[in-house]
Amino acid sequence: MDKYQNKYRIGSIRLPHWDYRWAGAYFITICTKNREHYFGEIVNGQMQFSNTGIIADLLWYQIPYHTQNADLGAFVVMPNHIHGILIINDHPVDALHATHPQSSGSTKKNENMAKISPKPNSVSTIIRSYKSAVTKHAHRLGFEFQWQSRFYDHIIRDEQSFQRISDYILNNPQCWNED
Repeated sequence: MDKYQNKYRIGSIRLPHWDYRWAGAYFITICTKNREHYFGEIVNGQMQFSNTGIIADLLWYQIPYHTQNADLGAFVVMPNHIHGILIINDHPVDALHATHPQSSGSTKKNENMAKISPKPNSVSTIIRSYKSAVTKHAHRLGFEFQWQSRFYDHIIRDEQSFQRISDYILNNPQCWNED
């Protein structure tokens, strides 16, 4: 395990050398902290939303309205996690990254920070914003809620995988006992 500032840190589970702003479809799973059933329960193969589950559901569908070049595929809220397909479309080069400022004393530091900072319209930035919005709205309305600190992603590489994952997502409530 690596150390950062003399503390152990868990390495990234993201695919090395992959830019998560690149166009593509991404299968996303986000779990609640300790897999608590914050979002509701499955009854007879159907999801019965709690108030926090309604918030999580509604805010997922708002992602394209708040994010450039994002579309959505299949999505489901489960009692303790969500599954969704996030589609990133081609995007223009960010003006900030298209020019190189003249050298100043802190250029090297700025370049290092740019490498590790969240990238606009990346999968991680979109998911971070979604998680933040759900948490903020749930807490503002007085509902107890916490996410797991990370999320899982899988890059969908072909139409067959896209269809198989879409089917898995849509059928997830009926398969809840197998989860």
